[in-house]
Amino acid sequence: MDLHNTTYTSIQANCTVDTSYRFTYYKISYTLIFIFGVVSNATALRRFCRMPRTFTSTAVYMANLAAADIIFVISLPLRIYYYHNKAATSNRTSDWSPGAAFCQMTFTLKYISLYGGIFFLVCIGVDRYFAVVNPLLQHLRKVRTARMLSAGIWCLVLALSLALPFLHSAASRRHKSCLMDPSSKRHRTIILAALSLVQMAYLLPALLLLFSYCSILRVLRRLPHRRKIRHRRTLTVIYWVLLVFFLCFTPYHLNLLGYTLTQVALVHSCGLAQVTKALHPVVLSLASTNCCLNPLIYYFSSSLVHKEPAGSRGSASQ
Repeated sequence: MDLHNTTYTSIQANCTVDTSYRFTYYKISYTLIFIFGVVSNATALRRFCRMPRTFTSTAVYMANLAAADIIFVISLPLRIYYYHNKAATSNRTSDWSPGAAFCQMTFTLKYISLYGGIFFLVCIGVDRYFAVVNPLLQHLRKVRTARMLSAGIWCLVLALSLALPFLHSAASRRHKSCLMDPSSKRHRTIILAALSLVQMAYLLPALLLLFSYCSILRVLRRLPHRRKIRHRRTLTVIYWVLLVFFLCFTPYHLNLLGYTLTQVALVHSCGLAQVTKALHPVVLSLASTNCCLNPLIYYFSSSLVHKEPAGSRGSASQ
């Protein structure tokens, strides 16, 4: 969710914060994310696809994670164009010139990437959990099962991504710029419903990811040193997934919680309102950088995403 369309935001009559920098900041940050996102995903997918071996369930989840990243990357030029226009014009109340359809599409694509990234990172974590902690349940790691689960996740992500723009539109004021958040005390129920949906879509996956990886680390810690060496790739994937997940998504959702509660006047704190308002462009851009960092997971997990042909040494459950 992006900031609403005023240079100075007033939570109370004497509580204002200057956010005039955000249009230029978004334009620059999204341009950098677009460049690095295209290069990193193209490089990782090229390496990923050139390995002539059979895919595992891990590979299925990583391929879907890459698809979510690409969806966001291809939507960035529309956002860059929007913010370029907003930074260049003094009429800050004008709507996006390409029209509402492009606006809603860009809004939806962002949520597809954001929550597609969250859910598929968790799938990678749970897949590693069954590989290390419960190896007897290998039937849950079949490629067919992974594909069915991925299809279900896409349905969930699409439903969530379409519901949030709908709630946004219902709570927005008339003639409000399309990439901006609703922030009035009106429609409080709708705004809080959207906030609850967003927070649950982050919190539940975060708890599942922590449980999976704490269980994996507990098992690996008890292994002899020689066996630990075989799981170095698994440990590397664990650390990268945790880094990407909590670095990119946690600041955004925490800031959004404080920001929204102050905007709808459920929390009366001028300091919190000013801090969350000022940080919102930063944490939103940070959440978007996951499409640049995810390819590092593909790179470090190459031995986990392919299994050797029959008769070769190696194990898909490493």
